[in-house]
Amino acid sequence: MTAAAMATTRLRVGCRVFCVDYHNPVVLAKELATLDMLSEGRLEVGLGAGWVAAEYEGLGVTMDRPGVRIERLGEVVQVLKAHWSGKPVEVQGTYVHASGFAGRPLPVQRPHPPIFIGGGAPRVLKLAGRLADIVSINFNNSAGKLGSGSVASSTRDATVEKIGWIREGAGDRFDDIELEIAAYFVAISDDPADALEAMARRFDVTPDVLSEHPHALIGSVPQVCDKLEQQRSELGVSYVNVAQRSMEALAPVVARLAGT
Repeated sequence: MTAAAMATTRLRVGCRVFCVDYHNPVVLAKELATLDMLSEGRLEVGLGAGWVAAEYEGLGVTMDRPGVRIERLGEVVQVLKAHWSGKPVEVQGTYVHASGFAGRPLPVQRPHPPIFIGGGAPRVLKLAGRLADIVSINFNNSAGKLGSGSVASSTRDATVEKIGWIREGAGDRFDDIELEIAAYFVAISDDPADALEAMARRFDVTPDVLSEHPHALIGSVPQVCDKLEQQRSELGVSYVNVAQRSMEALAPVVARLAGT
């Protein structure tokens, strides 16, 4: 992230996302404030409660039940905001404790860099609605690994339900939240039938379901542009994330939609 910030002047930088269980929250707050300072205020802070069981096992970190991980995520956000305020820190949560100092350096963005929280289940999305500036609508990965169930948990109807959970957590501040979604399935082609069929077969869904899937951008450049504009108008999703492997394929879409 620092390398990207130093090599650019206008692009925002961030991580999708830091699992808070893998980081000391005070050290993380200081590192992120330093990066916001070095980038002259271009940082977005991506945070998650963790879900990949194999990562926890590989790191030797205890993977608590989802409710504990989500509550801890909320307490970490408290620490970050307190650290970035410049005032004496006093956070005594159930799982996170920090006190007796004032955070330094201060981030450039005030009152703090945008906080980005992702998830796919009710409790974490309600928390994101309450605490985050950007909310990432993701798969429900409660199984601890990706699979056909992950894809099935994020159909258009399921995504509408997830936005309802965000709204419930956000209350009056919902209109101030930016909604983000990742395009995991990308195939830009005037004849995408084969790619659509192969992707659908891999994740055990029908091609029709995948073509309408909010996490899929499959079709010609005009078709993909129309879908993105439709999701923005109907779902309110204005922030779209794609993997590096899809960057060049999406370039014509970005060019066509720039400024719209």
